[in-house]
Amino acid sequence: MSSSAEAPAFDPWRPSFVADPYPAYAELRERGRAHWFEPSGQWLIPRHADVGALLRDRRLGRTYRHRFSHEEFGRTAPPPEHEPFHTLNDHGMLDLEPPDHTRLRRLVSKAFTPRTVEALVPTIRRLAEELVDSLVTAGGGDLIETVAEPLPVAVIAEMLGIPPADRPALRPWSADICGMYELSPGEDTARRAVRASVEFSAYLRELIEARRRAPGDDLISGLIAAYDEGDRLTEQEMISTCVLLLNAGHEATVNTTGNGWWALFRHPEQLALLRADPDALLPTAVDELLRYDTPLQLFERWVLEDIEVGGTAIPRGSEVALLFGSANRDPARFDRPDTLDLSRADNPHISFGAGIHYCLGAPLARLELIASFGALLRKAPGLRLVKEPERRANFVIRGLRELQVEL
Repeated sequence: MSSSAEAPAFDPWRPSFVADPYPAYAELRERGRAHWFEPSGQWLIPRHADVGALLRDRRLGRTYRHRFSHEEFGRTAPPPEHEPFHTLNDHGMLDLEPPDHTRLRRLVSKAFTPRTVEALVPTIRRLAEELVDSLVTAGGGDLIETVAEPLPVAVIAEMLGIPPADRPALRPWSADICGMYELSPGEDTARRAVRASVEFSAYLRELIEARRRAPGDDLISGLIAAYDEGDRLTEQEMISTCVLLLNAGHEATVNTTGNGWWALFRHPEQLALLRADPDALLPTAVDELLRYDTPLQLFERWVLEDIEVGGTAIPRGSEVALLFGSANRDPARFDRPDTLDLSRADNPHISFGAGIHYCLGAPLARLELIASFGALLRKAPGLRLVKEPERRANFVIRGLRELQVEL
């Protein structure tokens, strides 16, 4: 098996690496285009051009089960006790390949048309302003808990038709499920993910049944209607789709808000420029914050047919780890990649992916981020950091535990 030497700098379980992985990424990019990483049994792909190309390469897939059994692919089936998580995860469109992916995405995309998303703008702005007003009235607090988390959860819950009283359970379920997306998750993480999968699925099953009896103007009712009209959509696909929309619909927004404000506080000259003219600068600023400290650092794909990356043979049955965080700092694609430049116009970051699995909710996420950053800039112009934040121990989904601020 051809490979570059192993990468000692890449250590996703070391706190100092999690705090700042970008120097290690620079070393990886310098040393080559594909690196075998023994601890996770994956090929690390650090460069922007390769990450973008492999996201679009149909010789790779998010799953292999549409073409091979576990045995044929040289892989071991997950433990039976993890089955509730895998049933939930494997029936969402992010982990499906055509034709199932195409069918599900077509149905769900009706809720994310430009017209539908644009119609949400007044609601998103109102919610953002109400949350920021609460923060201002309190004189400060944890920006993650008071603004970053409630806004996207409220928006996606509103789209799905989840009653306000039920929403507090959504974020903990999501956090426990997303723990399984880290590299080599432990048994405790798996147990929490399984429990959350069972509880979340049971809740959605009841909600779907309630919507069958009394449809509303929401996405769950729309998916039920599509099913009744003959579009093939199983109840499990419906449940998995709702969970995916909630998880993907807020994780990136929450973590970009936290990572973004932390970056702005560390770059006061950029924050001053943004405060001086937020309306003009926010659209490019949001994309730059997504690039500069990427909320999803790594995206995995299975190699369905032999491929080659930079002269390195990667055989069928392998798994590649596409390093989004590294790709977004690649000097071969970005001018001054380690500089935060909120006016950066040429910014083809990969934070929302690419190819057929490109994030369906990217326009909605941008709207939420512009609304929350805009409301904070207007209503809390003197916002400042109380103490250096503590980063979550997770590597793949990169975010802060809290961000304490005052006015």
